[in-house]
Amino acid sequence: MLSPERIQALCDSSRPKLEAMRAAIRAHGTALVAFSGGVDSTFVLKIAVEELGEKALAVTALSASVAPEEEQEARELAARFGARHEVLTSNELANPQYAANPTNRCYFCKTELYDLCEARRQALGYAVVLDGFNADDFKDHRPGHKAAQEHHVQSPLAKAGLTKDEIRAWSHHLGLPTWDKPQMACLASRIPYGTSVTRERLFQIARAESELRRLGFRQFRVRYHEQVARLELAEEEYGRFLEASVRLEINRALKALGFQFVALDLEPFRSGRMNEAAGVGKPAQGFPLPVVS
Repeated sequence: MLSPERIQALCDSSRPKLEAMRAAIRAHGTALVAFSGGVDSTFVLKIAVEELGEKALAVTALSASVAPEEEQEARELAARFGARHEVLTSNELANPQYAANPTNRCYFCKTELYDLCEARRQALGYAVVLDGFNADDFKDHRPGHKAAQEHHVQSPLAKAGLTKDEIRAWSHHLGLPTWDKPQMACLASRIPYGTSVTRERLFQIARAESELRRLGFRQFRVRYHEQVARLELAEEEYGRFLEASVRLEINRALKALGFQFVALDLEPFRSGRMNEAAGVGKPAQGFPLPVVS
């Protein structure tokens, strides 16, 4: 978690980036924001509402790969900002290329999302679709960014050069409750590449992670390995896991959901581990980052 001193330093140093982002969004005149309720898209929506008012529209796509808690939080956040908000149904599971779970699975998911967003943008006559892709996302395997490029989606955070820590710092400065929200990838990311994605598996994972949240855990993943649920916990979560009553409750709850074994990964959670295990992790291809002075 960022300290107050670090937050202030990040805001001070990145202020020109934020102003560049504001100016770019303002210049569009109208914008549809692909809004998941995560740290990045929430920040983009907040700035879009501040700059464009009712000419900014949040669009959230729901499917079996979205945790129920994320759906509710997206609705509450949009209402908190006074943002216009539409919820659409996404059906990426109907695409056999997505369901097969290749290493570019996210490309097919994002293609479905941006097809929906583009159709809505055209119907409304809006200028642009915005996403939450940020400057740090170039460092990881992001096949979904290719789909964004193909749909001419704009990435104001990345174009301004805003990093994840800078976005969290500004989110704190603006009073956004998501400033310290854990990273939340879609539920399909819990399934190893090559193992098919099904509605039943996504539901099992969603229920398992809901149980861990109920027990007070914040930063973690429940990785699906058929009979085995492999838990990845952030290092600061280990102390709670060591309580015997908590371990027993996790074991009971996850076995009730159909897992036969529940295991703790000895390496702490960090984003991108499944990509590394599959041998993918090349930076996303896209526009070069600007130097803002």
